[in-house]
Amino acid sequence: MTHLPSYGDDLRVVAPAPGIGAGNWSGAASAVLVDGVFWLTWRVRRPLTEGRGVTVVVARSGDGETFEQVAEVERDAFGAESFERPVLVPVPGLGWRLYLSCATPGSKHWWVDSLTAPTVEGLAAGHQQVVLPGDAHTAVKDPVITRDARSSGGGWHLWLCCHPLDDAGHEDRMTTRYLTGDDGLDWTDRGEVLRGRPGEWDARGARVTTVVGHDPLTVLYDGRPDAESNWFETTGVAVWDDGDGQGRLVPDPTISPIRSPYADGAFRYAAAVPLGDGRTRYFVEAAREDGAHDLVTMVR
Repeated sequence: MTHLPSYGDDLRVVAPAPGIGAGNWSGAASAVLVDGVFWLTWRVRRPLTEGRGVTVVVARSGDGETFEQVAEVERDAFGAESFERPVLVPVPGLGWRLYLSCATPGSKHWWVDSLTAPTVEGLAAGHQQVVLPGDAHTAVKDPVITRDARSSGGGWHLWLCCHPLDDAGHEDRMTTRYLTGDDGLDWTDRGEVLRGRPGEWDARGARVTTVVGHDPLTVLYDGRPDAESNWFETTGVAVWDDGDGQGRLVPDPTISPIRSPYADGAFRYAAAVPLGDGRTRYFVEAAREDGAHDLVTMVR
């Protein structure tokens, strides 16, 4: 496993919060490194009274720290009340695909939509297709998507954050399910692989945010102890365990949750980009002193 992200003096702000104070957040990012170029996408969020997640930004960089915006998607184009985590993925033969977490207006429901275009710059006007609609019982959002280029069948993998809607007032609870597919659009649900642990720091929910190792599968995940900690998740580590034949991600109890030292302590939506030299560049949404969240990066 690579070295874990942490809040340190070498941290750099990639995208500052859109305003001062709680509820102003830049983050929920994902990133890929393709032919020496970092491609980063994140959502811009304002307080509940000012619109929530309003846009998704896509940007590029040569060094992983200074980014140039190349595309932006507005939530109104999808009839969404809010955006959460987007994912940007190169698609062989097609170009690029941007996955979007969209909130259904007037409800706690979420769905995952997509845009596909030959270029990143053309994504805002790309082909739109709903990928994961969710249903009356489950809201789905914040996908983590990888593709195994060595697989003849496409080798697409997805870890999906799921929120149960059956108990009004408790829709913030979250678990993670694992899905596979051949093209990144049609998916087969392989079942729940991670959930919170009663009495622990992740009791209210557990959301996979990035893959950091493959032998065995090792991920970072967001967790929180209670409903009051919604939006202020911290980061833990979970490892694949198939010892009982069921197969699931098991939180590593030896690693304390990683936090920001400021305000609500949020240190969430970590994204890992291997640099090819044994190091990893991380992008994380982290709380700052005034309660806003910046999108930050560090190399470990």
